[in-house]
Formats: sequence, C-alpha cells, structure tokens
Amino acid sequence: MSASSHNHHADCFMCGLERSEDTTVVFRDPLWSGEVVPGYDVPGWFVLRVRRHAERITGLDEAELATFARRARDLVAAVTEATGAPATYLLVFGENHPHFHVLVTARGEDVPAGRRGGDILRLRTEQADPESAARLVPAVRSAYERLAADSTYPLPA
Repeated sequence: MSASSHNHHADCFMCGLERSEDTTVVFRDPLWSGEVVPGYDVPGWFVLRVRRHAERITGLDEAELATFARRARDLVAAVTEATGAPATYLLVFGENHPHFHVLVTARGEDVPAGRRGGDILRLRTEQADPESAARLVPAVRSAYERLAADSTYPLPA
C-alpha cells in the first residue's frame, strides 16, 4: 500500500506532515517517516510517525507493527551517531497529537541534569532552533541509510 492510499485526517497535525519539505525528512518508506517536526525542532530531535492515521500503538496494523521496532532502532542509532549524544531517548505520548508517533531526542552532554529524563521535554521551548535542527538532517539521513541497510546489529552499547 502506498502512502498516497493511506487514510489521512485533515485536522491531524501528524497527517499534515505528509506535506513537509524534503529538507526536514530523514526517510520515508510506504509505512513510516522520520523527520524534524515544527514545534519540536530542537537540534537532535526527530519524530518517527506512521504515515497513515492510526491512533496509539494499538491502532497499528500488522505490517506497521512488524516494521516499527526496526525503524525506531535505526533512527535512534542514526541520531546517536550523527549527534554523538551519550543518550538518545525514544518517547511515546500521543495525547496532544493522537496519531501514533514517537519522539527521538538526542541528549547531549550539555543538557543539565534538571533537563534529563522526562524533563528533556522542557527543551522544546528553551532550545528550539529550526535552522540548526534542519542542518542535522543530511548527517542523520546518511547514517540512517547506511544503518538501515546493515544487518550487523546489535550495535555496541
């Protein structure tokens, strides 16, 4: 099934990302997209989202479920490699935007202890920098393409 045949909801923020500029997109396949998202455009932050409208992980179909972990692993690995972050978080909420997606957040050494763990979300407004976030896309895209094609996982811890 192609992304163009997927269900999209006109009032869904995540569905609207199908119209995002390629400069913000790390990858798109028929089921998943990884990209920088307006409002979450902190350097090193990316969203992995299902391309059709599906709410919660329980709304994913069998093909999406079968591919989610691989896409998440590869995007986290690519973000970690491109940023050099000592930690990269994979966060799932879905209340503000009820469309299944995860936020991948690189946590650099410069992030103070009070902004680590769940408190990293406070950086959404404190460190938003759309231009710097977009400048990371080519390096993450390159790392993602290489890592997604490589079957020598797991990566060393």
